[in-house]
Amino acid sequence: MAEGRAGLLVVDVQNDFVPGGALPVPEGDRVVPVLNEYTRRFRAAGLPVYFSRDWHPERTKHFKEYGGTWPPHCIQGTRGAEFHPELEVPPDAVIITKGADPEEDAYSAFQGRTPEGEPFAERLRRDGVTHLYVGGLATDYCVRASALDALKQGLRVTVLLDAVRGVDVQPGDSERALAELREAGADTATLDSLRLEEGAAQSTS
Repeated sequence: MAEGRAGLLVVDVQNDFVPGGALPVPEGDRVVPVLNEYTRRFRAAGLPVYFSRDWHPERTKHFKEYGGTWPPHCIQGTRGAEFHPELEVPPDAVIITKGADPEEDAYSAFQGRTPEGEPFAERLRRDGVTHLYVGGLATDYCVRASALDALKQGLRVTVLLDAVRGVDVQPGDSERALAELREAGADTATLDSLRLEEGAAQSTS
C-alpha cells in the first residue's frame, strides 16, 4: 500500500444542486470546470478520484414531507440525481452512493458505499489514501460533513476553496463551516497552490 497517497473526493455535483435544480446551490455550476481540472491533474499524477452522490428514495426522513428539512431532491433514477452533464467523471472513478437509506440524512460521503457495497473509509484504506482533497457541493453541508468525517478517520484533509459553493441558509454558514474545518485541522488549497507529483499531492499555500 502506498504511503502518504492523496485522493480527490468530488462531493454531490448533481443536477438538483445546481441552478435550475430542485435544491440549487447558488453558483453551484461554477465548480464544474474547476473540479474537472482537479480531476485531470489527479489522474495525470496516477491518483484516485472519487465522486459521491445523493441517491434518495422517494420516501425518506430527509425530505420535508416526511419530517426532514429539505424538499425532494436527487431521487434515485431521476435526472436530478444525475451528475452535472459537464462534470467529467472518468470511467475508472469510484462512485460513492449515499442517502439510499430512508432512515438517514447521509450528508457525509463516509456514510456512502462503493458499487460493490464497500464503505468509503474502507475503500480509501485499501487504496492507500491518507490525504483527501475535497471539493463540490455544498460547503456548509455535505462538503463539511465529509471533510469532518475524513479528519475523524485520521486522514489529512485539504478543502479546495475554488471548487466549493455553499447553500448559506443562514448568511455566513459557508464561512463558518470553513472556519470549523480549519479549526478541526483541515488545510485549504486552490488550483494555483496545488502541486501533484510522484503519486502525492501537496499545497504550496
